Amino acid sequence: MVARSPYPRSVVKRTIKAHTGLNVSKNVDILLYLDYVLFMQELMRQANVQARKRGSATISPADLKKVSRDTLQKFKV
Repeated sequence: MVARSPYPRSVVKRTIKAHTGLNVSKNVDILLYLDYVLFMQELMRQANVQARKRGSATISPADLKKVSRDTLQKFKV
């Protein structure tokens, strides 16, 4: 049985090439996807903490906006 990719690799590679003008090596798309997943997990975790501080069980756009800058700073190279 062939393992399926959780995302379309060719689309990710094309997008990277379109935005940077650079070709990427064999597994760079996988690393970028994993970094994206980690970023989204951290963003949602921080937004959840922010929502709980407000006394809500649901995350609002305001919660995401409050934590997005700090989360982006954590993931900057």
